[in-house]
Amino acid sequence: MKTYILKSSAILVLFSLIACKNEKQDKLIEGKTKKEIVSFAPKVTGRILKIYVEEGETVKTGDTLAMLDVPEVSAKIAQAKGATTAAAAQAQMAKNGATADQLRQLRAKQKGLAEQYEFAQKSYKRATNMFRDSLMSPQNYDEIFAKYQGAKAQLDAANAELHDVELGTRIEKIEMATGQENQAKGALQEANVAYSERYIIATNDMEIETISLNVGELATAGYALFNGYIPNTTYFRFTIPESEISRFQKGSPVSMKSTYGNQEFEGKIVSVKQLTKYADITTAFPDYQPEDAVYEIKVIPIDRAKVNKLLVNSSVTLK
Repeated sequence: MKTYILKSSAILVLFSLIACKNEKQDKLIEGKTKKEIVSFAPKVTGRILKIYVEEGETVKTGDTLAMLDVPEVSAKIAQAKGATTAAAAQAQMAKNGATADQLRQLRAKQKGLAEQYEFAQKSYKRATNMFRDSLMSPQNYDEIFAKYQGAKAQLDAANAELHDVELGTRIEKIEMATGQENQAKGALQEANVAYSERYIIATNDMEIETISLNVGELATAGYALFNGYIPNTTYFRFTIPESEISRFQKGSPVSMKSTYGNQEFEGKIVSVKQLTKYADITTAFPDYQPEDAVYEIKVIPIDRAKVNKLLVNSSVTLK
């Protein structure tokens, strides 16, 4: 009787081991459906005036998603226009040089100083003769000589000023004025670009998942206002323990099956990388030892059109 019981127990243990082994061999690896994520954010801060799209909608490249109110940029445009006008006038004035009236004024000034110089020169000659004959004190002579030198210096300055104007504006001044004009035009262009950024434009196709703000709320620059997925970018992630990773090589073909609809499809492994955090694991209840490293494989479907309707984060099994 004891022998029979022992044999029966051994048979049960053997069947249990075989069942566990078969279960382990037949156990499928479960992963998740993913899509490439994209976000659209405004480049300038403004209050949302209008949103043209809704969650769940598919937008195309170039579609207008929202419009912002940016009054500060409008003020900057007005300031930049004023600075551009002033700089352009300065540049043109530098190119034109002195006006006819300015030339007449300088010539009249030069003529008057020339007459003063002639009079001072004559006075100086008379004073020299008188001083030589001891008919004038040294003090009076020095005063006349100083007036003569002053008249000569004023005439030289007027001649140089007139000559400078007649030659025209220096090329350095023209270049400086032109540079200031270009700088003002650049500021105006920058303000116009910022004003055009009040429209949030889709830079590529996207399936909108979430819209972060509503009309009337303040959208800050760089804050993701629209989040969604790029169409036709479906792929799959599976978590594989170190003990089984040798079965999966980069470039190898694999077969998969969706958990709903029983849809089967083929794919190719495009990357194998080690995971550093358990939170990144995509396979539910992965069978691995604590000392084992954990890897993730990324699978691209052969026919993306066949899997486009799969929901993001829906489960798929790897055969």
